Amino acid sequence: MLHKVIYSGLLLSTLSAPSFAAAPDQQLNKNLKKANHSVSEKVITWRRHLHQYPELSNREFETAKYITKHLKALGLEVQTGIAHTGVVAKLKGGKKGPLVALRADMDALPVTEQVDLPFASTQTSTYRGNEVGVMHACGHDNHVAILMAVAESLAKIQDDLAGDVLFVFQPAEEGAPEGEEGGAELMLKEGLFKEKPDAVFGLHVTSSLNTGQIGFREGPLMASEDSFTINVQGRQTHGSRPWNGVDPIVASSQIIMATQTISSRQVDVTKAPSVISFGAINGGVRSNIIPDSVELIGTIRTFDQAMRADIKKRLVKTAEMVAESGGAKADVHIDHGYPVTVNDVKLTQKMTPTLTKVAGAENIITTDLITGAEDFSYYALETPGLFFFLGVTPQGQDAKTAASNHSPQFFADEQALQLGVNAMTQLVVDYFAMKK
Repeated sequence: MLHKVIYSGLLLSTLSAPSFAAAPDQQLNKNLKKANHSVSEKVITWRRHLHQYPELSNREFETAKYITKHLKALGLEVQTGIAHTGVVAKLKGGKKGPLVALRADMDALPVTEQVDLPFASTQTSTYRGNEVGVMHACGHDNHVAILMAVAESLAKIQDDLAGDVLFVFQPAEEGAPEGEEGGAELMLKEGLFKEKPDAVFGLHVTSSLNTGQIGFREGPLMASEDSFTINVQGRQTHGSRPWNGVDPIVASSQIIMATQTISSRQVDVTKAPSVISFGAINGGVRSNIIPDSVELIGTIRTFDQAMRADIKKRLVKTAEMVAESGGAKADVHIDHGYPVTVNDVKLTQKMTPTLTKVAGAENIITTDLITGAEDFSYYALETPGLFFFLGVTPQGQDAKTAASNHSPQFFADEQALQLGVNAMTQLVVDYFAMKK
């Protein structure tokens, strides 16, 4: 997940979500509860191992082996090497029914851990040519451990399941290395959903919620993420005689200001918010030399796919025409990133009672729109999806001041893991019950 998650603190229980049509039988729920309890200690053991030995995007080789060994021991059909290091397993229920996909991301970040833990990461690797520390600073170790536990728990009640489950352990959610493909998009490209699931569920731990809390919202949840580079070409001249050249610095400043009117004046702000931000301006070497060129780099965030496409077109047109008005030339390159992460409204409404049952109404939080991005979005474009957040800041501690995801001080309370297991398994069982 990219960037910190922010929440409104509104109780989801105030929404009038419909209940599902059918409930799983009581014996199945008892068996599920027993199975979930049986993995309560294992999930912590797995998480600590994964936390201690993190691996960067598209390099999750040992992580994949660790997962594969576990899944094969459960007797599941396992495929490896999908999107480089991805692992996929299928559990066939004892009764005919729908196919549900569950996803966990596996990769860590180039961050040196600063949390005092007996299983803290001391791993290092090479990132963009530099030696870096490696840490599960976004909490993907928790996601993998939870899904490993979910697989074992559901395998214990396999004969009673009225459907099949696809376990997706995905590499490179944080983005593939430069020059490589990866993540959810590549998994789909390589045929992950050849047999299309009826629904896909995923979760993400966050320090912005306390242990015991679950956060989500209907519809758009997380923003799309596109980065761009604008190369503004002028003509070099002495700073004392700007009329003898074409000033790309002035043209660049005009482009920056003009693009700010795209979100505020050119698109419908009542439909969805959007952001265009510049992160760097590079150009020039001396105070008295107007350079030949300037490079601008930035990001676009939106919550609507149509608006996303429109803003990209407007950015290109604005940059090119503003530069031309001053005699310069602008070349715009857009790196198309993750789409908008959207929780299917009908699916979310149907499954809200399940999450409420698992966590308690007082612990269900409606999130604000989140300008960070997630490549779970690719799955949710293919089939109805529900993505939710699991609080991992210890109870009694102010989640607003806790170290955020991607911080070297990010800390996840292991007591939160069991709720993640309970939520994911119950979503599967209740979804199957609805489809009877």
